[in-house]
This record gives sequence, C-alpha cells and structure tokens, in this order.
Amino acid sequence: VQLQAFGGGLVQAGDSLRLSCAASGRTFSSYVMGWFRQAPGKEREFVGRISQSGGRTYYADSVKGRFTISRDNAKNAVYLQMNSLKPEDTAVYYCAAGSTWYAMDYWGEGTQVTVSS
Repeated sequence: VQLQAFGGGLVQAGDSLRLSCAASGRTFSSYVMGWFRQAPGKEREFVGRISQSGGRTYYADSVKGRFTISRDNAKNAVYLQMNSLKPEDTAVYYCAAGSTWYAMDYWGEGTQVTVSS
C-alpha cells in the first residue's frame, strides 16, 4: 500500500488543522492506520492509531483530548483532526499502515505542520 499525507501548514497556537492520508490499494480496510510525527532534532514519535473498522483508537498522552483519528474505508483515507494546537506540535506528520495493532509496515511521505506561538 502506498500512502501520502497532506493538509499540513502554518497555523497559530490554539488553531485547528485536519490532516488527510490517501492510500492506494484494494486492501486499505485490512490495515491498522497510525499517525506519527517527527520534530526537528527529535526522534519520530507515536501520535495515534485506529483499528481497521475505525471502532478502536488509541492516542499518545501528549495529544489525547485534542487530536482525533478517523477513517473512511470507502475512500481509502484516514484523517487526523488536530485541535488546540500548541507550538510543541510542530513536526512533520506521517501516516502509516500496519497489519497488526502495534506494527506499522508501510509509511507515507510526511506533511509539515508548524504552530506559531
């Protein structure tokens, strides 16, 4: 499966932004989808993941209550709604797909999110 994240941009602290990830392939609905991010000079970190049906989600503590992951299997797409953005959310955001809940097998190109204070 090939993945492409988009929708990033420059926003102010407190703003909202929605990222999208488009996936190719006919088996999108069989994958757990995840979002990750990497800030300059830091290692990539987990943001959240969503189950194949969309019925189960899990988030990093740093974004819990502010970010929401959803998916549309009919459109081969997964979304990351980011509210109450903070400068520390500034990073390149990546979407990923995995055959199991914990293992991501495919990674897409990232999209830059910059939050100004």
